[in-house]
Amino acid sequence: MTDKKVPSRVFARASQDAETARTAVSTPQTEHPAYRLAFQDMEFLLREDLRPVRFQLELLKPSVLMDEAKIASLFVIYGSARIPEPAKAQALLDLATDDQSRRIAERLIEKSKYYDVARELAHLASCYPTDEDGQRHFVVTSGGGPSIMEAANRGAADKGCESVGLNIVLPHEQAPNEYVTPSLSFQFHYFALRKMHFLLRARAVAVFPGGFGTFDESFELLTLIQTGKIDPIPVLFYGKEFWTRVVNFEALCEEGVISPRDLNLFHFCETAEEGWAIVQKFWEDREG
Repeated sequence: MTDKKVPSRVFARASQDAETARTAVSTPQTEHPAYRLAFQDMEFLLREDLRPVRFQLELLKPSVLMDEAKIASLFVIYGSARIPEPAKAQALLDLATDDQSRRIAERLIEKSKYYDVARELAHLASCYPTDEDGQRHFVVTSGGGPSIMEAANRGAADKGCESVGLNIVLPHEQAPNEYVTPSLSFQFHYFALRKMHFLLRARAVAVFPGGFGTFDESFELLTLIQTGKIDPIPVLFYGKEFWTRVVNFEALCEEGVISPRDLNLFHFCETAEEGWAIVQKFWEDREG
């Protein structure tokens, strides 16, 4: 036995059986949908009672591929899909047709500076070195769409680094921005599982001005930290003027629905350097 190699497996791989199944002799039995291998039968996989299996697959696929890419932790960047980059901001005002649309365009133009801030923050996070095991940390991750999300992935690409995009199937056209690393560009059916993947490996989160989606993602994160469901991580809210205008955090304290200490769960920021310094100090203090 010493000069014999014991095989690592004796069963055929699924890919081999799948290929064999494709070349089966055509008979009434083999042509019927019941004869398809379960994992090749899309009609079966899309049945309502297979929802738990689809949940599992959607949870598993990004995890497996990120493990293979040696991604140990993420720097997640949330933000609006409607804030333009500064070079394109004036076009919004040029397209405005009435006073209301002009006011909205002017406000979006004011916030366009955060495109560059998100891009610069991604520069800083992407330069974080790999650890002794070759694992990558603070890999920039966005929702994979336009605007602030694009700025995040673009910032990583500027440095020649890979970044993650977690996209979602929507009724209207939705495609990943061009800066997401193709092998790390994932598409989700379930919002809940997409949000899980944002946070499973997150070790810092930056929240830029945004709408319902940004509120949903960021306040779920704050709830998880507040209730102790996850350990604290640095949470950066960019644009204090915006956030204190649209959310009265102090009033929540005064009304007794949150504790004053809950205001310490996050930090207001304006610059990329300020935010990255908060992240570094947080983890240095934890290590100490």
